Amino acid sequence: MLAKFRPTWMIESIFHVSPQFLLENNINCVLTDLDNTLVPWNSKKGSAELRSWLHEVKKYGIQVIVVSNNSHRRIKAAVQDYELPFVPRAMKPLTIGIRHALRQFNLDKQSTVMIGDQLLTDVVAANSCHVKSILVKPLVSNDAWNTTLNRYFEKVIWNKLIKKYPNLHWE
Repeated sequence: MLAKFRPTWMIESIFHVSPQFLLENNINCVLTDLDNTLVPWNSKKGSAELRSWLHEVKKYGIQVIVVSNNSHRRIKAAVQDYELPFVPRAMKPLTIGIRHALRQFNLDKQSTVMIGDQLLTDVVAANSCHVKSILVKPLVSNDAWNTTLNRYFEKVIWNKLIKKYPNLHWE
């Protein structure tokens, strides 16, 4: 049961996920969460760091698609300057959004990774779809009210994961 919460990799930030790392792991498409992964949850815009990271991964031919539980309007406002395709109302931890992205963009599961900041939504959805996952630390330390409850349960699960998988660590 705990295996569904286990990320493939754990990396400090999406901005530390290099194109070389992705290509070495045969990944040519990144599905990414929006809030606290690409942009702070309480921000409408990205950063210079985001712009630079997107430029770098795209230079290597790696596709980036936002798969978020947020509304179309919220995602569009946050990513419009970056011309990123997106799947709104993904309903993670259900597989609906990731499966939709895989179909819509004709993606191969083996060469796709889901990056997000939550075990209970991003990692579970990726694992349920048999897509690799990268858990990142949230961009900001506080959360929207609806994420706060998830974080509580995440801590409980995290403690069990560490006991079962002692080699689980941040890269």
